Parts: sequence; structure tokens; C-alpha cells
Amino acid sequence: MPDSSQPHILIVDDDPSIRELLTEYFAENGLRVSSAASGAEMSSILEDAAIDLVVLDLRLAGEDGMEIARRLRSESVIPLIMLTGVRDEADRVMGLELGADDYLTKPFSPRELLARVRTVLRRAKAATPAQTRGADIRALRFGEFELNLRTRRFAGKGGNRIELTTGEFNLLAALLASPQRVLTRDQLIEASRVYDNEVYDRAVDVQIMRLRRKIEADPSHPVYILTERGIGYCFNAPVEKVY
Repeated sequence: MPDSSQPHILIVDDDPSIRELLTEYFAENGLRVSSAASGAEMSSILEDAAIDLVVLDLRLAGEDGMEIARRLRSESVIPLIMLTGVRDEADRVMGLELGADDYLTKPFSPRELLARVRTVLRRAKAATPAQTRGADIRALRFGEFELNLRTRRFAGKGGNRIELTTGEFNLLAALLASPQRVLTRDQLIEASRVYDNEVYDRAVDVQIMRLRRKIEADPSHPVYILTERGIGYCFNAPVEKVY
């Protein structure tokens, strides 16, 4: 079962058989998958989840797929692969000019689409620092966990939701924003204000203890949140930023 550390792909196609086929195939190959049958469903999912790549059929029934692509590109830098008809050369050219990362013509093999998805994801990851400088971060990932900063949703293995209090969320977000750096208790309190107007109380040690119970396999021997005696705490793992 794919977990929160795996890329999250959104399939937008009004053909339920294609959505089912790609969802199953991608999941079998270690990707998380969501699917939508319309532009409205796509927008709803994008508001709730940190999507790494969108596969969009430009020929959605009753909708202008090119307009959907234009809106997606104007609002985000999420990589986009277009699905087009064999004869839709004008759409392919226009889509690429809009900033789509790749395209594939129907009918296609899921294996080829998967290869293109992986290629675009690698390219996007390599280009992230230059492309997204100053852009909003949508989520932070470490290990099998994902912290969605927009929806304030924290998920573990298999995408299972883990409930956090406001204080726990703010503290974890502050730690993840400065991985492998020692932060004092006062620095953690100050950094947490970025994520919510409500600043949790000064009992940082209690919040850390509660977080460890939720993310550590053995809270008494933590591997993620380490104590620096006499100073503060350090988040001891690589963190991936999702834009």
C-alpha cells in the first residue's frame, strides 16, 4: 500500500473505466492516486490534498479542458500531463505553450503513462528550488508522514489521518521547517506563529512528548524529534517540501 511519502497523482478524466484502470495500475506501482471526473472535482481535491502531478484529459464532456489547464497553471506550479486525441495537434501545441510538462495521445498504455509521470516528477523535483522560490509550501513530508499546511491535515502510513491539536500542529510545522537544526524553546514558539495566530502555551516539553507518541515507533527512544539537553530540540530527518 502506498504511503504518504509516495507522490500523489490526480487523474482527471470523465471516463470511469480509464480512472479505474489508472488508479489501480498506479497504486500497484507505488503511487498514491486520487481521481476526478470534472474540473470542479479536480478543484475540490486540489484544495484538500497536496497533489504532486495532474494527468488531465483535455476532452472532458461539456467542459473546456484547455481552460481547466490554463486555470491550473495560473494558480500553481503542479506538473501537468495532458491526454489528447490522436488528431488534436492544435490542443497539444496550445497545452505545451500554456506550460504543460508533457502529453500522451489516446489510446495509450498505462505503462508508458507511468514512465512519463515518473520522468516529469524527477524533472520537477530537480527544478523545484529555482521554480518555486518564494512560492507557498503546500505540504511537508518525512518518512511515511505528510503534514498538509493548507488543510492542517496530518497523515501517516497509507494516508491514514492522525489527529493533532492546534499546538501540536504548529510545533510540528515549525520543526519540519528547520530540519536538522537545533531550535530553542523560544525559537519554536516564535516559529509556530507562522502557522496559526493562536500560539500554544509555553509547555513545549509536553507538546513534544505528545508528538513523539504519535510519530515515533518507540517514543522513549525517538529517531525524529531529538532532545538537545540544555538547548531545545532538533528534527533529525530529511524533509521534503511540496509546492
